[in-house]
Amino acid sequence: MTFSWRRFQPGITARLFLAVLSTAVFVVIAMGAAAQWSFSRGFLGYLNQSAGERLEAARPRIVQAYVAEGGSWDFLHGERSRWFKLLRPVADPDAPPAAGPATPPLSDLTGAALRTTLLDADMRFVVGYADFHPDAPRWPLAVQGRTVGWVTTAPFESVSAAGDVRFAASQYRASWTMGAVSVVLAALIALWAARTLLRPLRAVAAATHRLAAGDYATRVPVQSRDEVGQLASDFNRLALTLERNEQMRRDFMADISHELRTPLGVLHGELEAMEDGVRPLTRASVQSLQAEVATLNKLVSDLYDLSLAEAGAMTYRHTPLDLAELLQASATAYRARLAGAGVALEMRLAAEALVVAGDARRLHQLFGNLLENAARYTDAGGTLRIEAACEAGGWVRVAFSDSAPGVAAQHLPRLFDRFYRVEASRSRASGGAGLGLAICRRIAEAHHGRIEAGESPLGGLCVTLRLPAEAGAPGGPGQAEDSA
Repeated sequence: MTFSWRRFQPGITARLFLAVLSTAVFVVIAMGAAAQWSFSRGFLGYLNQSAGERLEAARPRIVQAYVAEGGSWDFLHGERSRWFKLLRPVADPDAPPAAGPATPPLSDLTGAALRTTLLDADMRFVVGYADFHPDAPRWPLAVQGRTVGWVTTAPFESVSAAGDVRFAASQYRASWTMGAVSVVLAALIALWAARTLLRPLRAVAAATHRLAAGDYATRVPVQSRDEVGQLASDFNRLALTLERNEQMRRDFMADISHELRTPLGVLHGELEAMEDGVRPLTRASVQSLQAEVATLNKLVSDLYDLSLAEAGAMTYRHTPLDLAELLQASATAYRARLAGAGVALEMRLAAEALVVAGDARRLHQLFGNLLENAARYTDAGGTLRIEAACEAGGWVRVAFSDSAPGVAAQHLPRLFDRFYRVEASRSRASGGAGLGLAICRRIAEAHHGRIEAGESPLGGLCVTLRLPAEAGAPGGPGQAEDSA
């Protein structure tokens, strides 16, 4: 059986908990070790240094007593009280009297006298602390340049009394007990923080799994305005977008199947009728078949063009051209189509040249889609008005305004979405798969322009196209003041 470490990796909650807890444990251990080191190296070292300073001050008095007693240490053998008296500091007679009760000398407080030993010139014990260490610090006692004895003091920690040891041990226990309590509190806080902070993330993760499984209606509650709340909001927007795309995909499949079924059904029926001899093979029957084939060809061409535009693979050859001439050519090609639908055509083009840098074939395709859209969805007896003029700021504006019926305001922002169609008077019965306006938007964007839909002054839909004017043309960057 192969062992997989990845299966045993802790989750983010456990990792966050362990990270906070490890930090707390490290801080407690570091503080405890620092306190112990400071007590051992700092405070005890200070006491030993103070004891050395006191002995340095007592050395002249010890030497004076040695000389006064005839140059012998016999007067101190067994005389501990006299020895302690020599070690005790003498108050300065010139110092001002201190207010309040007298403070004991520091050497008495630190036990320096009890830890001090007097040795003769041959390093033999005379008086004081009997368990002195040969390597302990010592200071010479000299008379006229000759060493007559030594004083040495044992380190404070080596002669601590049992009470002192118990006190130090109790302090260590108290410190480590507080450290353990701090670690427990840190663990509880870390556990609470990990669960509280990561609960929304777990909700987003669970919702992501449902979304990946196809449940596009799933949402997560937004409970804060921090980064986690922003993540939840972004997830909800993503889910909404995917839900819309899925609905559009389903609608597209239904629309395409409908659009393909109708002409294919007609073709199949016509061909069967001709094969059975029910309908003769005449020019009229062939023209009917050609019309259905043209419908299929238009649908397939639109799908192909949209796929190219979405992939950014649609080719363009930008050259300077006059939009007025291009509009005239497109209108001429569709005049009979509009007349057959009962739609009158009005042209209001500016007198000056409307020069833009564009691809004539793609712009002709764009205008053709807009003209076909007006022919399909404008009621008979209506009007299509095409206006084109230069605008201040270096833009050329082209507007296609038709008469009733109009489009509800809530549908206007989505008219240029792929596969989107308004199910009203501009309905499925009028034909079209909702691809023409999506292709128009892609062509406009490829020309660095923009296209938008709004209400028409004639009561229907107004589609406005704005393209950047060519430099040096009327309304272009070089002629901004003249066009204004």
